[in-house]
Amino acid sequence: MIQIAESKIIEAAEKGMDEFLKVFTDAYLEELGGDITNDNIDKLNGYQHTLLALRFFVEEINIGGFVQLIQNGYGGYIFDNPTAKSLRLMGAKGLSKLIYKAKEIYDAHREELERETTEEEFMAMYVEFEQFDELEEKFFYIEEEETLIVAQYVDENLEDFAEIVS
Repeated sequence: MIQIAESKIIEAAEKGMDEFLKVFTDAYLEELGGDITNDNIDKLNGYQHTLLALRFFVEEINIGGFVQLIQNGYGGYIFDNPTAKSLRLMGAKGLSKLIYKAKEIYDAHREELERETTEEEFMAMYVEFEQFDELEEKFFYIEEEETLIVAQYVDENLEDFAEIVS
């Protein structure tokens, strides 16, 4: 189990929920050598994968939406794994529903969404897949509340996410 110093968690929690969750995902990324691969995927448990998937999801959606999330290679990690189900079980039902809806679009157009593109083709995908727009707007509306729900779940179940050490 990945170890995190209790003092680090307390310090991060005092800065807010985003920093609190980042302490965990930073530790996961450090353990993984910076990114998730087929060779290191087994180093994390399901809870840890859910938290890391949430980090990638939030970062990518905030910067460039679902098209960027998928083009940057995170589509399979988020949509092919039980991320949405896990988030629902943590209480983040709105985020879970949003991911399930995005997965429907992803599954229907996966090959096209994941293909190598030029900058121009990439930008055109935002027009071509405007059905993501409504989901992105919904995400921005619920992000803070849903992130708080996940942070509370992590706080109440720390042992599932890391071994806390003195």
